[in-house]
Amino acid sequence: MSGHAHGHQSEAEATAMFEPPSWDERYSGPEKVWSGQPNPQLVAEVTRLTPGTALDVGCGEGGDVIWLAQQGWKVTGADFSANGLARAARHAEQAGVADRVDFWQVDARAFAAEGRTFDLVTSHFLHPPDGGMVEVTRRLTDAVAPGGHLLVVGHAPSEVFTQLSASHRKAMFVAEELLPALPENFEPLVVEQRPRTAVRDGVTVEIADSTLLARRTS
Repeated sequence: MSGHAHGHQSEAEATAMFEPPSWDERYSGPEKVWSGQPNPQLVAEVTRLTPGTALDVGCGEGGDVIWLAQQGWKVTGADFSANGLARAARHAEQAGVADRVDFWQVDARAFAAEGRTFDLVTSHFLHPPDGGMVEVTRRLTDAVAPGGHLLVVGHAPSEVFTQLSASHRKAMFVAEELLPALPENFEPLVVEQRPRTAVRDGVTVEIADSTLLARRTS
């Protein structure tokens, strides 16, 4: 049996995971890659906010975009995978929310708000290599409107992820590590690792979602 069967990857394969072509390939098959369910920290934090405009960066197949639209938000889903965005658009249509949603093809690592601002900017499980999430978070703050919120959620480093490559593990972060990315006019509201159970290869494991919620004060 090759190492692949056990989920081990070479560094080259692992690093390719951070690039658009490998995601286009993942999204090219007929089956869904993700559950389509909204991320739990999004539901926990956003349920109490007044719906307005939202930007979801790294939206993939659009599970969070659709949930936000169903809650009354006007949502832009951004992702670097054209195939992912095409799927998200199809899912939004099937869910009956296509009129509340639009899409934007952009790589989070080169993200520029270009003058567009949103009441909510959210990103879930985007893990650019080598601690790159601090820089991505800094870029995302530019897209938050005054009084708006930024929610960034990712995997906290965990023993559960030992089968991943070193570059993948280095891409994980705890919420505190993102604080230097916040400009002075942002007030951190939630900075914590939230435990939850997840199923990995049929086994229920304890993992933690690093959760940063901040509000732009002016």
